[in-house]
Amino acid sequence: MFYVTKTIEISYAHNLTLPYPSKCCGLHGHNAVVTLYCAAPALDENGMVVDFMHIKEAVMQLDHKYLNDLLPFNTTAENIARWLCEQIPTCYKVSFRESEGNVAVYAKDDAPLGAP
Repeated sequence: MFYVTKTIEISYAHNLTLPYPSKCCGLHGHNAVVTLYCAAPALDENGMVVDFMHIKEAVMQLDHKYLNDLLPFNTTAENIARWLCEQIPTCYKVSFRESEGNVAVYAKDDAPLGAP
């Protein structure tokens, strides 16, 4: 099995829709650090699991954007992590650190055994 990871920092704005009072319901922003984990049992015709450029393109769709206008769900760190994982076919896990100490991780049910 081959593994690659890519870490990218993005800035974004959003607000959450919650059934209780929270300052996160108001417009605010984050500088997130996103790490995508990809795997493949064999390399593609280019000798890659996935081109790092394709990972960067997927993540950078969110950079300097108001996510509520871009994504069709409540823009929690957990939902964003899952959405990013779904953008890259070989991706099995995403770590989404929206701020220091606040990290959401999404991993597919069929993540490779023993994967980092």
